[in-house]
Amino acid sequence: MSSLQDLIAQREALDKQIAETRKQEIADAVKQVKALVTEYGLSASDVFPSSNSAKTVKTPVQARGKVAPKYRDPATGNTWTGRGRTPLWLTGHDKSKFLIG
Repeated sequence: MSSLQDLIAQREALDKQIAETRKQEIADAVKQVKALVTEYGLSASDVFPSSNSAKTVKTPVQARGKVAPKYRDPATGNTWTGRGRTPLWLTGHDKSKFLIG
């Protein structure tokens, strides 16, 4: 059975070997990527597209069109479409009493 000191020395040797191997493999990978970029005439944007282009484009709120109001406050005449945050004049009340038409 190995002593603790022997095991620690083996681990340090393995860590060093792992670091050297990783460094060499990364250098080989970079060399290979550079060769492919040169061969095909790629640009950085071809290889690494912007994260914004991958997202779907959402329609702005203004471009969606207006929605007719569904609720009206008889005291003030204020209206609400039923979208977004509930107005204070409607909070805690039965919405059916404020329905328009």
